[in-house]
Amino acid sequence: MAQTNHTKNTKSLALGLADKRWFYRLCEIMPAALSWSILASPILLSLVYPIAVAYFIIAFDLFWLLKSIRMSFGLVEGYRTLKRSEKIDWAQRLIQLDDIDEALAKAMLKLEKLARSGIFGLVRLGKDKKEFLASKLEVDRLERIVAHKSTLISPNDITHVIITAVYNESIDVLRPSLEAILNSEYDPKKVIFVLAYEERGGEQTAQNAKVLEAEYASKFGGYLSICHPDGIDGELKGKGANISYAGKILKQYTDEQGLDPHNIIVTTLDSDHRPDKKYLPYLTYEYCINPSRTHFSYQPMAMFFNNIWDAPAPMRVIATGNSFWLMMESVRHYRLRNFAAHAQSMQTLIDTDFWSVTTIVEDGHQYWRTFFAYDGEHLVEPLYIPIYQDAVLADNYRKTFLNQYKQLRRWAYGASDIPFVITNNLRNKQISFGKKWIQFFRLLEGHISWATAPLILTFAAWAPLYLNEQFNRQVIAHQLPVVASRILMLALVGQFITIMLSLLMLPPRPKHYHKSKIVFMVLQWVLVPITSIFFGSAAALDAQTRLMFGRYPKAFDVTEKAVKK
Repeated sequence: MAQTNHTKNTKSLALGLADKRWFYRLCEIMPAALSWSILASPILLSLVYPIAVAYFIIAFDLFWLLKSIRMSFGLVEGYRTLKRSEKIDWAQRLIQLDDIDEALAKAMLKLEKLARSGIFGLVRLGKDKKEFLASKLEVDRLERIVAHKSTLISPNDITHVIITAVYNESIDVLRPSLEAILNSEYDPKKVIFVLAYEERGGEQTAQNAKVLEAEYASKFGGYLSICHPDGIDGELKGKGANISYAGKILKQYTDEQGLDPHNIIVTTLDSDHRPDKKYLPYLTYEYCINPSRTHFSYQPMAMFFNNIWDAPAPMRVIATGNSFWLMMESVRHYRLRNFAAHAQSMQTLIDTDFWSVTTIVEDGHQYWRTFFAYDGEHLVEPLYIPIYQDAVLADNYRKTFLNQYKQLRRWAYGASDIPFVITNNLRNKQISFGKKWIQFFRLLEGHISWATAPLILTFAAWAPLYLNEQFNRQVIAHQLPVVASRILMLALVGQFITIMLSLLMLPPRPKHYHKSKIVFMVLQWVLVPITSIFFGSAAALDAQTRLMFGRYPKAFDVTEKAVKK
């Protein structure tokens, strides 16, 4: 009885804390407090206990070496999966879903013929064996689908919605994005296109919306131009408020059309996002075969390659690194989060009241809103197909560098999800303790590493040597930087893998660039330590420190989209 009362008191205390504003503020302070404490520790401990710093640095460098190896394996696996997905005829797979039993019967018949073609029922080596294994995988795939045939949705019942958020981008940026959708291996008449533009974007933005509607409306199954009014109470000026406003008008439109929200897939794009031609059929297939489809988000691979040849070297390094990070994370589904372009069921959006209107990181935040709306029963399904996006590029170098910093600071403001997750973890008793707090730890660790790891790896090994005169006389003080550098040299193996894959994935070189530019595409990677500190740690610490002092952003820092002509 006493134990029961103690449990009830603990739950009441947790619920009480979750509803306290001071507790929420304490959680907002946490990321910056931890980051600055970790960065200050090597300096302070070097003065009083330098040997502890030495062991910590060696342990941290070894940890980073193992992490680098794991990420390299993940990157290679993600790249291989991407290449395999690009070869699949997703449109043909959609046709199979209309009569999955017949498709399985044909696949099994083919497999039997291949098996009989070998000696004593064994397939010969070489091409025959490869074809046999491919056929075996095809049968396995179809058998998995047939096992839950009753939950399938016919691809013919699916309606796609693509919401493109626009602030004040030029029509030269917007038109190629619409053309990419129309060039998809999917019937555009099954697509409703929504141009969600901001009133604060000005008259030119409104004029661009009219021009695009006149040019493209007849090419889609539905077309909506929705102007998000400026100054709505309770909203932060940003993408989340814009697409949420559009989403609610869209719901009225689809209701009038008699469309089932369970059969509507909504993809959100920025103005520069250009989906691969296989994106829509791939997404349709994964959605139709997923029994828990409304409890999933669908995440294509963000590839910042649209203008990679035009961007300055530091921006190319950052753009490629960001593209590869999502690819590495995709092989570990449990770590994947919504990022930039992503898709959800219309029913899911209704259940979460669309996107948040009070944060500048509506994409990652939408993961957590869905996670708690469904009591933890929410995952992100990776789609190994690109959505091509722009690397940061403005009219001049100064604006380009500033815009890049602001973009990364905005992404790093995802640390604001930490207090949201803590308080909702305390409130929600339906999610198992381990599941929700492990997810929280991954969120916290990611933001703390973002802010601290580059600085610790670069500078911490030198702190005891220069800050403690007595320790300076010991051999270990002089060996520490050498040991640390050798460990990090081993981690450069991962860097070589990154360089090789970046060259393999480069889009075709524009004719106005000489072949020699490929040399600079390799040499640019010497900038990694600089970009990771000034555009990585600095941006993350800036965002976390602003959150700590309650300097909340009042508007979304829109990244300028410039087209180099």
